[in-house]
Formats: sequence, C-alpha cells, structure tokens
Amino acid sequence: MRFPPCRRDPLISLGPTTIALVIATTTIGYAPSVTAQAAYGSYVGVGTSLGLSDDTGVAGVVAFRYNILELPISLRAQAFIGDGFAIAPTVSYDIPLNWQTDFYVGAGVSFAGEDSVLGDQTAFAIQSGVDHMLPDNNLAIFGNAIVAFDAFRDRNAAAVSLQGGVGLQF
Repeated sequence: MRFPPCRRDPLISLGPTTIALVIATTTIGYAPSVTAQAAYGSYVGVGTSLGLSDDTGVAGVVAFRYNILELPISLRAQAFIGDGFAIAPTVSYDIPLNWQTDFYVGAGVSFAGEDSVLGDQTAFAIQSGVDHMLPDNNLAIFGNAIVAFDAFRDRNAAAVSLQGGVGLQF
C-alpha cells in the first residue's frame, strides 16, 4: 500500500517568526491612529511681564486667548500696563504636547506707547509660548515671549518681553 506524499502545512513551513510578523503587521495596519489635539480652553488671565530691551522694565499683563475649536489656531491679545502701555494682538498656531499643554508660535502687531516693555512705536511682532490647562478646574498657566521688530523710534532695535501668569478658562 502506497501512501500519498506528505504535504507540509504552509503555515508551519513559514516559521513562527514570519507568522508573528504577518500578524503584527496586519494588526498595526488596522489600529486607529491616536493624536493629541490642541488643549481646549479659551482664557483671560493676568500676570507679569519683563522687558529685556536696553532698559529692563516690568509691567503687569492681561492676556486673552480664544481657541478656535475645529482648528489648531488661537486668537490672542496681551495688554501691558507699566511705565507705558502696549497691546499685542496675535494669531497663533497651536502644537499639542499632550492633552493639557500646547506649544504655540504666532505673529501679529504690537502697538506700543512711550516707555512700554514692547518699545515705543507700532511694530511687527512674533510670539512663542506654552499654555497648560490644569485638570479638574478652570485654571490655565501661560508663559510666552514676544519680539517686536523695529520697536523704537530713535533706533532700529527689537523689543523683547517675557510674560507669565494664570488665567481663568471660559
């Protein structure tokens, strides 16, 4: 009596490493991607500003952020009240670091009066900073830097200021 030739099972001939690789690749291919979104939270806040130009100055700052929920974009404005007055409205692109924290970069204009931390004339400004929304309450912590280019009437120099504070989300 003759037996038919033995056929090897195709899965066994592939080997355990190959089978594991195929399963892993197939599973990863169907797994949904997960990305963090920009931290929700428009806020109004108060804090302190430190001007780093020729004459270091200190000012109080009132900060405003309106987060556009469908886009990673925020409308921001900061008012500086000290020896002089300035306001800097900007539009920023928000880059999520995690569910509560954003890094952002933006551009706008600084409208500065005499002796402000942002110079003494209207200038193009860039802004970079971090917002952190505290979990389980309505508080936000913010910190940023603004550079206003050609911000002084008597010389071609930039004004730099650093801000930090706490906001109330709405």
